[in-house]
Amino acid sequence: MKIIVQRVTRAAVTVDGTITGAIDHGMLLLVGVTHTDTRANADWLARKIASLRLFRALDGPSHFDRSITEVGGAILVVSQFTLYGDSRKGRRPDFTQAARPDIAAPLIDYFCDQLCEQGIRVETGIFGADMLVELANDGPVTLIVERDA
Repeated sequence: MKIIVQRVTRAAVTVDGTITGAIDHGMLLLVGVTHTDTRANADWLARKIASLRLFRALDGPSHFDRSITEVGGAILVVSQFTLYGDSRKGRRPDFTQAARPDIAAPLIDYFCDQLCEQGIRVETGIFGADMLVELANDGPVTLIVERDA
Protein backbone atom coordinates (compact mmCIF):
# COMPACT_ATOMS: atom_id res chain seq x y z
CA MET A 1 0.00 0.00 0.00
CA LYS A 2 1.09 3.51 -0.72
CA ILE A 3 -0.35 6.52 1.09
CA ILE A 4 0.13 10.22 0.50
CA VAL A 5 -0.35 11.91 3.89
CA GLN A 6 -1.18 15.61 3.95
CA ARG A 7 -1.61 17.60 7.15
CA VAL A 8 -4.66 19.79 6.60
CA THR A 9 -6.65 22.53 8.28
CA ARG A 10 -9.64 21.32 6.25
CA ALA A 11 -10.41 18.81 3.51
CA ALA A 12 -13.52 17.59 1.72
CA VAL A 13 -14.45 15.20 -1.04
CA THR A 14 -17.47 15.74 -3.27
CA VAL A 15 -19.18 13.25 -5.60
CA ASP A 16 -21.85 14.46 -8.04
CA GLY A 17 -22.19 17.74 -6.15
CA THR A 18 -22.66 16.05 -2.74
CA ILE A 19 -20.04 16.16 0.00
CA THR A 20 -19.34 12.55 0.99
CA GLY A 21 -16.65 13.30 3.55
CA ALA A 22 -15.25 16.40 5.21
CA ILE A 23 -12.91 17.19 8.09
CA ASP A 24 -11.34 20.17 9.74
CA HIS A 25 -7.98 19.82 11.51
CA GLY A 26 -6.32 16.49 10.62
CA MET A 27 -4.99 14.49 7.68
CA LEU A 28 -6.02 13.81 4.12
CA LEU A 29 -4.87 10.33 3.07
CA LEU A 30 -4.71 9.36 -0.60
CA VAL A 31 -4.55 5.54 -0.48
CA GLY A 32 -3.36 3.25 -3.25
CA VAL A 33 -3.44 -0.54 -3.16
CA THR A 34 -1.36 -2.95 -5.23
CA HIS A 35 -1.88 -6.68 -5.93
CA THR A 36 0.27 -8.01 -3.11
CA ASP A 37 -1.17 -5.89 -0.29
CA THR A 38 -2.68 -7.63 2.72
CA ARG A 39 -4.54 -6.84 5.91
CA ALA A 40 -1.17 -6.99 7.68
CA ASN A 41 -0.04 -4.05 5.53
CA ALA A 42 -3.21 -2.13 6.41
CA ASP A 43 -2.77 -2.89 10.13
CA TRP A 44 0.82 -1.63 10.11
CA LEU A 45 -0.08 1.51 8.15
CA ALA A 46 -3.02 2.36 10.42
CA ARG A 47 -0.80 2.11 13.49
CA LYS A 48 1.96 4.09 11.79
CA ILE A 49 -0.31 6.92 10.68
CA ALA A 50 -2.07 7.12 14.05
CA SER A 51 1.29 7.57 15.77
CA LEU A 52 3.06 9.88 13.29
CA ARG A 53 4.06 13.13 14.95
CA LEU A 54 2.94 15.66 12.37
CA PHE A 55 1.18 18.21 14.59
CA ARG A 56 2.33 21.08 16.75
CA ALA A 57 1.78 21.13 20.49
CA LEU A 58 -0.02 24.31 21.53
CA ASP A 59 2.97 25.37 23.60
CA GLY A 60 5.68 23.63 21.58
CA PRO A 61 8.27 25.18 19.29
CA SER A 62 8.33 22.25 16.85
CA HIS A 63 5.82 21.55 14.10
CA PHE A 64 6.16 17.81 14.74
CA ASP A 65 5.44 17.16 18.43
CA ARG A 66 2.01 15.45 18.49
CA SER A 67 0.19 12.63 16.73
CA ILE A 68 -3.31 12.91 15.30
CA THR A 69 -4.69 11.02 18.28
CA GLU A 70 -3.01 13.45 20.69
CA VAL A 71 -4.50 16.51 18.98
CA GLY A 72 -7.95 15.00 18.39
CA GLY A 73 -7.76 15.38 14.62
CA ALA A 74 -9.77 13.53 11.99
CA ILE A 75 -8.77 11.73 8.80
CA LEU A 76 -10.28 11.90 5.32
CA VAL A 77 -9.44 8.76 3.30
CA VAL A 78 -9.65 8.91 -0.50
CA SER A 79 -8.92 5.86 -2.66
CA GLN A 80 -6.29 6.67 -5.27
CA PHE A 81 -5.38 3.92 -7.74
CA THR A 82 -3.27 6.41 -9.72
CA LEU A 83 -0.59 6.21 -7.01
CA TYR A 84 0.44 3.00 -8.75
CA GLY A 85 0.57 4.62 -12.18
CA ASP A 86 3.80 4.03 -14.10
CA SER A 87 4.68 6.86 -16.49
CA ARG A 88 8.21 5.79 -17.41
CA LYS A 89 7.22 4.72 -20.92
CA GLY A 90 5.01 6.52 -23.40
CA ARG A 91 2.66 9.36 -22.63
CA ARG A 92 -0.19 7.46 -20.98
CA PRO A 93 0.34 6.04 -17.48
CA ASP A 94 0.16 2.28 -17.01
CA PHE A 95 -1.97 1.26 -14.02
CA THR A 96 -1.32 -2.49 -14.05
CA GLN A 97 0.33 -2.31 -10.61
CA ALA A 98 -2.91 -1.01 -9.05
CA ALA A 99 -5.07 -3.71 -7.48
CA ARG A 100 -8.43 -4.55 -9.01
CA PRO A 101 -11.45 -2.98 -7.27
CA ASP A 102 -12.53 -6.33 -5.78
CA ILE A 103 -9.21 -6.43 -3.90
CA ALA A 104 -8.62 -2.73 -3.27
CA ALA A 105 -12.05 -1.63 -2.02
CA PRO A 106 -12.32 -4.14 0.86
CA LEU A 107 -8.71 -3.47 1.88
CA ILE A 108 -9.29 0.28 2.02
CA ASP A 109 -12.47 -0.30 4.07
CA TYR A 110 -10.46 -2.51 6.43
CA PHE A 111 -7.76 0.17 6.69
CA CYS A 112 -10.40 2.76 7.62
CA ASP A 113 -11.77 0.39 10.28
CA GLN A 114 -8.28 0.02 11.74
CA LEU A 115 -7.89 3.81 11.94
CA CYS A 116 -11.25 4.01 13.75
CA GLU A 117 -10.01 1.38 16.20
CA GLN A 118 -7.13 3.77 16.99
CA GLY A 119 -9.78 6.25 18.16
CA ILE A 120 -9.67 8.47 15.07
CA ARG A 121 -12.77 9.87 13.35
CA VAL A 122 -12.58 8.81 9.70
CA GLU A 123 -14.45 10.25 6.73
CA THR A 124 -14.20 8.84 3.20
CA GLY A 125 -14.83 9.42 -0.44
CA ILE A 126 -16.62 6.82 -2.59
CA PHE A 127 -14.44 4.07 -4.02
CA GLY A 128 -14.27 4.23 -7.83
CA ALA A 129 -16.26 7.46 -8.11
CA ASP A 130 -15.15 10.59 -9.93
CA MET A 131 -14.28 12.69 -6.88
CA LEU A 132 -13.45 16.33 -6.36
CA VAL A 133 -11.01 16.69 -3.47
CA GLU A 134 -10.46 20.06 -1.85
CA LEU A 135 -7.93 20.74 0.89
CA ALA A 136 -5.94 23.35 2.72
CA ASN A 137 -2.51 21.78 3.24
CA ASP A 138 -1.11 22.95 6.56
CA GLY A 139 2.60 23.71 6.47
CA PRO A 140 2.61 22.38 3.79
CA VAL A 141 3.27 18.94 5.20
CA THR A 142 3.11 16.03 2.74
CA LEU A 143 4.63 12.57 3.24
CA ILE A 144 4.64 9.27 1.39
CA VAL A 145 4.12 6.28 3.68
CA GLU A 146 4.48 2.81 2.14
CA ARG A 147 4.38 -0.79 3.25
CA ASP A 148 5.35 -3.55 0.85
CA ALA A 149 3.98 -7.04 1.26
